[in-house]
Amino acid sequence: MPRDFMRAAVSTDALLPTEAVIWAFRLLLGRDPGHSEIQAHRRHPTLEALRQALRPSDYAAPLWLLAPPTSPLIPWRLEPPSLSRPASQLCTAGQFDEPDYAGWCATIGEAPRSHRKQWEFCWILSVMRAADLIRPGARMLGFGVGQEPLPSMLAAYGVSVMATDAPAELVSDMGWESTGQHVTELMQLHHPRLVDEESFRERVAFRPVDMNAIPEDLRGFDACWSSCCFEHLGSIDHGLRFVENSLETLRPGGIAIHTTEFNLGSNEMTLETPGLSIFRRCDIERLLESLASRGHVVWPLNLHPGDALLDTYIDLPPYALPHLKIEAEGHVATSIGLVVQRAG
Repeated sequence: MPRDFMRAAVSTDALLPTEAVIWAFRLLLGRDPGHSEIQAHRRHPTLEALRQALRPSDYAAPLWLLAPPTSPLIPWRLEPPSLSRPASQLCTAGQFDEPDYAGWCATIGEAPRSHRKQWEFCWILSVMRAADLIRPGARMLGFGVGQEPLPSMLAAYGVSVMATDAPAELVSDMGWESTGQHVTELMQLHHPRLVDEESFRERVAFRPVDMNAIPEDLRGFDACWSSCCFEHLGSIDHGLRFVENSLETLRPGGIAIHTTEFNLGSNEMTLETPGLSIFRRCDIERLLESLASRGHVVWPLNLHPGDALLDTYIDLPPYALPHLKIEAEGHVATSIGLVVQRAG
């Protein structure tokens, strides 16, 4: 790195120079950073912290991740996951290269980027398409929607949506209001570039809902979904119970589509706090086995972690792109999507 950048980086300025971040990316990763990456990495206190954040991180899948499920009730698949043939699967680099990924990003009005949260939207929509749910007259229930684009996008296709988010008193100390991760009224959900206001108001409704206490009048939907929400419900058991309870909101044969945090490094130790839990394979299998034993149809579980070079990269705080696998409180995690069809 040129010496003038080194001198500037150790000045009293609160942020590292933009040029320092650009040169670090070029030298350590062999590419230029995007605007959001520059802004995130300028927050490192020193150049050494920046170097540590960009250091190569090799992830190797443990053998327990590749083994078949312990229960014969859980259908299993081990192959590179695909959006064109969705299952209950992990976020992997190969899915970002599929034509379906760019297509779904265009549908929700976003430019494709290597970020697992955007992948969650694309995977959810891929499941909805596979189940023939994106059509006029379909009824869907969204949990913890924040300001995500799915309600507006679905309304544009004629879907009737009940969008929900946590009551304000439950999230008042989490800071989600300032990041677009929480809404309190309907028009905060409207994305004008996706659907006109008249159609949006006609097809989308909003109400606050505590995911730990789903109201009994929310029933008969063709599908329900949530994007990385149930890991925030207080504990691992709270999250698993929510998935079970969400099936009660569906008509017989309806589809529950949920994403959450998945522990890639351990099937024993994990993070479990009131604000965030990371689910292990054993937790996911316990849930799926219980649901299957009660007659619900669980889609095949595919825990293939990806085989591309980007699948070995672990993003470290402050998080930036690429953001597929991350380190959180000492645990390596990514997003997993789960699909269950209600019995009957």
